[in-house]
Amino acid sequence: MRTIRVLTPELRKELKVPLGLLIRGSFRHTTERLKEIVDEKKPEKLIAVGDRVSGNIIGGGIRLDVAVVDTKVMRKPIRPITLQMDKTYRVGNPPGTLTDESWQAIADAIRHNGRVRVLVEGEEDLLTLVAVLSAPEGSIVVYGQPRSGIVVIHVTEATKDKFRRIVERMEQMPSEN
Repeated sequence: MRTIRVLTPELRKELKVPLGLLIRGSFRHTTERLKEIVDEKKPEKLIAVGDRVSGNIIGGGIRLDVAVVDTKVMRKPIRPITLQMDKTYRVGNPPGTLTDESWQAIADAIRHNGRVRVLVEGEEDLLTLVAVLSAPEGSIVVYGQPRSGIVVIHVTEATKDKFRRIVERMEQMPSEN
């Protein structure tokens, strides 16, 4: 039987706080700062969760390995951003959940040798947790922090442990599929 993990009200409050380095500022400023970080760290993989942050990274000339998008910004539908990627996975992930399907697609996308888009039907916000847990150490995961800037997460064993504990606190439920 397949399972989904569901966000609890307590975790929802906790996850509003940035889970990594918050870079405040305009799209241009945050993208320039991210480029400096990427040039310095040379991450194993660069993964973005969110339409706007993915578009800004690519628009800023930074090579993005995986873009996890849902054609929404702050839960409002947008015109899909143009991403020239080698492969696209399509998955369902209802708001406030992590599905087995989305977990598998992100893991496959990260393992792929090329640029991959994971197009989510539902909501991609919580998939930052999956991206960190699926990424090799030395990778960077980036997501947008509403009305503030971007959050940069350096994937280490310590960050994986932190994210694993968050996922373990989510409510586990059987899926209808």
